[in-house]
Amino acid sequence: MDVLSETITAIRTGAPTCGKFIRHAPWGRAYPVVPGTGFHVVLAGSCWLVPADGAPIALRAGDVILMPRGSDHVLVDALDSPVTEQAHVGEPREITGPGARSELMCGAYALGRQRSHPLLDELPEFVHIPARPDADPGLRGILDVLAAELAHPRAGTDAAVPALLETLLLFALRAWFENQAPVGWAGAFTDPGVLAALRAIHDAPERAWTVPDLSSVAGVSRATLTRRFAATVGEPPLSYLTRWRMLTASRLLRDTDTPLLGIAHRVGYQSEFAFAKAFKREYGLAPGQYRRADDAPAVIAV
Repeated sequence: MDVLSETITAIRTGAPTCGKFIRHAPWGRAYPVVPGTGFHVVLAGSCWLVPADGAPIALRAGDVILMPRGSDHVLVDALDSPVTEQAHVGEPREITGPGARSELMCGAYALGRQRSHPLLDELPEFVHIPARPDADPGLRGILDVLAAELAHPRAGTDAAVPALLETLLLFALRAWFENQAPVGWAGAFTDPGVLAALRAIHDAPERAWTVPDLSSVAGVSRATLTRRFAATVGEPPLSYLTRWRMLTASRLLRDTDTPLLGIAHRVGYQSEFAFAKAFKREYGLAPGQYRRADDAPAVIAV
């Protein structure tokens, strides 16, 4: 699996949620903080996203906006419209009226509350991907299919929508990174040496990697890899190796019944004791406690 896909898989938990709502001006809808990554897609019409702090963001048909950390905000048809609604389970999907019509698809991806990854951590509070004539045709296609499934549910829709939502997140993040200056993780995805080292770590976290090993995979000197890796990923190669091992272990603990020694071996530790010590240092819980802890995704209103 490629680095972006594997990273999102590691930090995701539960099934994504999605719903469509239609409003006629004037309207205003508040979205509280959610324990995950939220998103909005403007299917028709236009609106404004107003953050708790910062400048309003104009949205038009075809725009996608992600809230990587589930930040609170409001959506309004116009900046002077009152906010009279709050997103909650069971609300009307459509409210008719004489004003201009807006149609939006809103949803959220639940994340493990104790999992984190710098790829998402470094993103801005609001990731705006505007509709453009040269936009990624894959992203546009996913949006069209999702909108059609929500508008006219058929046999298989319940299975299709979550899969489409997973793809939407990946395509939206890819579109964002591909249109950024080559710094941070956007730079990591465009630096062949750094990307090769990342792929090696992701493919084989159990291996006792050294910087010379990774620099050989990357095809650059040790000093060059260390400098470029830290500049893009945000930490040295072996620090990231430990991070990825612990993130992989946390996913295996929650999503599988693999014995602790088996997980230890999967992430590069020869003994259960050594693994447990490293895991507790990262998460504050022993692996067995982490496995038993309640990390069920919260119900997120969209």
